[in-house]
Amino acid sequence: MSGARPPYRVLLCDDQELIRMGLRMVIDSQPDLSVVGEAADGDTAVARSAELEPDLVLMDVRMPGVDGLAATRRILAQPAAPKILVVTTFDVDEYAYGALRAGASGFLVKDAVGEEILVTVRAVLRGEVMMAPSVVRRLVERFVLPAAPPEQKGRLERLTERERDVLALVARGLSNGEIAARLHLGETTVKTHLGRVLGKLELRDRVQAVVFAYESGLVRVGA
Repeated sequence: MSGARPPYRVLLCDDQELIRMGLRMVIDSQPDLSVVGEAADGDTAVARSAELEPDLVLMDVRMPGVDGLAATRRILAQPAAPKILVVTTFDVDEYAYGALRAGASGFLVKDAVGEEILVTVRAVLRGEVMMAPSVVRRLVERFVLPAAPPEQKGRLERLTERERDVLALVARGLSNGEIAARLHLGETTVKTHLGRVLGKLELRDRVQAVVFAYESGLVRVGA
């Protein structure tokens, strides 16, 4: 079709060939998505990302040699870095948590069904963050330190009171529309506040904002 956008380019990184084959079948079945390459370890993932310039990397976190966490950091440091979606066996996983802190946009559990994979992939490509609040809470309950590091508290002080309110509600899993209703603001205003939060705290996206909110002590685990 004239003027149609080329398919989004996807790089698959997993040390299990069967997992890569399954993901390739799901993704290549869609006209708007195309697998452009594969990697079985972190070093290859970094090299292929630089070579192929994908729009999205599906990254296994437990791989031989350079693991997915280190590879995620290195890929996100590349110019025009792709978005990264972590693929993991367990939804509560220290490696997955580390990858989210490093800037991944969410994660998929390996036994996700095809439709769930496609919904998540497309959402991340649109710039959304796919991370269920219940999963975030399980992750932070397991991996966040009991006391916030001093540098995290110092960064929190950069925010205005309203920006803190918005960040706290983001951490509790509310959408921009729900935050707008809760704070009696316009949704555009909420987006503006969230953009300022990300800028002041030097965060990539909503996932990192959620992690920061818990690590800084702004939102308490179990509260």
